[in-house]
Order: sequence, then C-alpha cells, then structure tokens
Amino acid sequence: MSEHTVKSYEGELEAISTSVAQMGGVAEALLQGAIDALQRRDSALADRMIESDRRIDELERVIEGQAVKILALRQPVGVDLRLTVTALRISNEIERIGDLAKNIAKRALVLNRENPVRLTQGLVRMGRECLSQIKAVLDAYAARDAESAMAVWRRDEEIDELYNSIFRELLTYMMEDPRTISLATHLLFVAKNLERAGDHATNIAEQVYYLAKGAYIGEDRPKGDATASASVPYEQAS
Repeated sequence: MSEHTVKSYEGELEAISTSVAQMGGVAEALLQGAIDALQRRDSALADRMIESDRRIDELERVIEGQAVKILALRQPVGVDLRLTVTALRISNEIERIGDLAKNIAKRALVLNRENPVRLTQGLVRMGRECLSQIKAVLDAYAARDAESAMAVWRRDEEIDELYNSIFRELLTYMMEDPRTISLATHLLFVAKNLERAGDHATNIAEQVYYLAKGAYIGEDRPKGDATASASVPYEQAS
C-alpha cells in the first residue's frame, strides 16, 4: 500500500478504537448517574440517565459502520483483524451495560416514590465496585493491557459475593414483613442489573486479553453467584 493509503488505514483503526473508548465513557457515566439517582433519590437525574442511553445506541451504530468499512475495504489480518472484531464485540457488551444502567435509573424512579430504606446503601456499594471494574477494563482496552484485563476478569467474584449478600438480606426483609415484598423486588432487580453489568465487564476483559495476546483466556471463569438455584427475578435489559 502507498504511504497515503497506510496513513488512511491507520486512521480508520484509530478512529474505531476512539469510538469504543468514547462509548465506554458514556456507559460509565450513565451507570454512575443511575447509582447517584438511587442514592440521592434524584428523579430528575434518573430521567436524564434514561435519555442518555440513546447516545450509547448511536455510538454502537457508528462502530458497526466503521468495522464494516474496514472489513470490506481493507480485509485486515492479524492484529488489525483482532482490533476490528473486538471493537464490534466490546461495543455490544458496552451497549448491554448501558441498557442495564438505564434499567437501574427506571427502578430509581419507582424507589424514589417510596420511603427511604437502608438496603439501598448495600446496592450503592455494589454499584461502586461495578463501576470500578468497568473503568479498569476500559483503561485496559485503551492500553491493550492483557494483565490488567486479567485482573478485572478475576475480580468478577467480588460483585457476585456482594450480590449474594444483598439477595439474602432482601429475602430476610421480605419474610419478616410481607408488606415490603414489592419494594424489595425492585431492589432485587437493581442488584441483578449490577451483577449482570459486572458480567459484561468480565466479557470485555476477555476480549481485551484476546486483542493483546491473540489467544483466549485458558481458564474457567471465576463465578460466585450462589443464587442460581433460587427463584431470582430476571429483567431483560431494554
């Protein structure tokens, strides 16, 4: 390829990586805002977070277009192919995180109409841990850092343990006072959304490792969710 063509190609690869980083930043801010809306009982903030999910969807479409152009016109191989494919996969994971964050904001609107409950503080702690992992894995993507990605991958159990604790606490809460079942169910949905967001961060970590190393992680994923045998509400991200 000519020098001009090489520079153009490099620019396209850089652009798709920049779009993924930008999309990740928007999703991170959305989740932060949803957690803050829950903690501060700020319904106006929750409404803004719900609306901001549109930006994530727009960026996913941009990345898809960039990837299709690279694949069709450049026929990339090696690390360039990995970069293009992982950009598509990571953007899908980020889009799901955005949907889950939007769901949390929607739940915040409902919870903000109820009396304050102490249990929301446990959810805030879980949210902070989830945010920490998302930030760390996005930093790993920007640096193409396989070791940092592995560190996030191995931390998935921490969010699962927090979820297990909140799950048990909520069940106790509902059994002690059946009048709280509706409220506790909303809280349980929030906890499950955070747990799923953590899973998507782990999925991104696997893609970052593949991008950096050219091979997939050769270990079984650590998993600490002990609620699988229980009747757990599941909310489809939307």
